[in-house]
Amino acid sequence: MRARVRAGAEEDFLRRYAALAARVEQGLEGHVVHRLVRDLDDPQRFAIESVWESLEAEQAWESMPEHRELTGAMRECWDESERSRYSIEIESRRR
Repeated sequence: MRARVRAGAEEDFLRRYAALAARVEQGLEGHVVHRLVRDLDDPQRFAIESVWESLEAEQAWESMPEHRELTGAMRECWDESERSRYSIEIESRRR
């Protein structure tokens, strides 16, 4: 998911994302990792990467009212957003 945050709303967005991150850290069935990254060239643009063991686990979390509440608060800070889903085809790690 990528989003452009309204000018001046960056800190509010980060605070709202922290609430989501705190919930994720408590543990979600099938969840592997969650990351928020910020564009170095455009500090109003953020991307959220969420890795799941299965599509079903992701969909179960996204269908929960708690997810809609937490992400809805973040959406109030966005000018625009774009959602994409990917499957890992090849993964390389340092040995």
